[in-house]
Amino acid sequence: MKLKMSQEVDLGKEPVGHLLFILAVPAITSQVVNALYNMVDRMYIGHIPEVGSAALTGVGVCFPIIMIISAFAYLFGMGGAPRASIFMGKKDNDAAEKILGNCTTSLMIIAVLLTVLVLIFQEPLLYLFGASENTIGYAMDYMTIYAIGTIFVQLTLGLNAFISAQGFSKISMLTVVIGAVTNIVLDPIFIFGLNMGVQGAAVATVMSQALSAIWAFWFLSGKNTILKLKRENLKINFHILLPCIALGVAPFAMQATESVLVLCFNSSLLKYGGDLAVGAMTILSSVMQFAMLPLQGLTQGGQPIISYNYGAKQGDRVQKAFKLQTISCFSYSSILWLLIMIFPSLFVAIFTSDPQLTEITIWALRIYMAGVLLMGIQISCQQTFIAFGNSKKSAFLAVFRKILVLIPLIYILPMFISDQVFAVFLAEPIADTIAVLTTSTMFYFEMKNKMKEMQTK
Repeated sequence: MKLKMSQEVDLGKEPVGHLLFILAVPAITSQVVNALYNMVDRMYIGHIPEVGSAALTGVGVCFPIIMIISAFAYLFGMGGAPRASIFMGKKDNDAAEKILGNCTTSLMIIAVLLTVLVLIFQEPLLYLFGASENTIGYAMDYMTIYAIGTIFVQLTLGLNAFISAQGFSKISMLTVVIGAVTNIVLDPIFIFGLNMGVQGAAVATVMSQALSAIWAFWFLSGKNTILKLKRENLKINFHILLPCIALGVAPFAMQATESVLVLCFNSSLLKYGGDLAVGAMTILSSVMQFAMLPLQGLTQGGQPIISYNYGAKQGDRVQKAFKLQTISCFSYSSILWLLIMIFPSLFVAIFTSDPQLTEITIWALRIYMAGVLLMGIQISCQQTFIAFGNSKKSAFLAVFRKILVLIPLIYILPMFISDQVFAVFLAEPIADTIAVLTTSTMFYFEMKNKMKEMQTK
């Protein structure tokens, strides 16, 4: 099957700089707006009169479970989409459509399983992730409703990766914008107008995700898409699905290990600093999420260019795309780092007006985000491993920073530093620095091998 040229851009011919701009700007926009999905709930909840701080902490301990739910969408969506791009580069759209169909079915099956498991085990899980007697009620109010909408989360995140992988950057952006704008509008109505509090925030989020899922499903079933959802491709074929899962292990691990990471942070902070320290961590993780999502948007824009041209054996275009992507990522992370170091109170004020919570969070933010300066390099290299289809190395790097470096530091540093809450936050920038050095070194040799591979075949 020949590649249809009805897509927005020609990934194999148009100038790389133009392509990265065309694809990355909508992707960044969608990622920033997507951050508002979760952040806007916390913004409104943190300002609920009298109970804002406790409610914010309660919702904060839900996010490890939400991260696990999202991780399964990444397993199939971000595992299948790069493989679909590579096959498109090889002019084999039939194989790419089979990948789309298999991943769609998998997303729906895993959504049902996750919904059942979360509803059954949410209370012990929430206590495990840092809830206390003061915050468990808010956490369960939010999580029960959110779990019911798991199917919408899976389809929105998973299918949108396939829309982006085809070069439909504006459509991909709209998938996110439709839901996020709906959430921003509905949140104050349900939380304050209908006096539903935390439950209102969850209802608004589920309704918003439902709209996004319907939009993505409609587009991939319509006439304007290159890769189309077809009934005959929905039956699972493990020869097609398993390579997607193997490639998706890295983004899955990146997201899923965030939940383990939050568990370690919250348990340590609850021990050394109580609910106030856990509340500060909720804000820090929100700011970090905002920091990382635009970087993911940049690499999401670069991924189809790199994957397509790698499949088409155009080494020069692969190198140009990676160089521009990395420069852009590092520039962004540098500007963000500078703003946080100079104006931390501006970021904190978005989430809380409580003076005690504000005081601890301002100094913690400077420590926790000290290494974000280098994360542009880390994300660019790590995501390009995925664009190349290198599942083993990308999976290793996904767990290296968090599991092998950061989590041990969370428990080791408080043994040697008298200010134990400070020590817990300090673990983050130390781990970031070690991870960047490791990832960039491995990627240097990976790029050399890929260039030789494309020249010899």
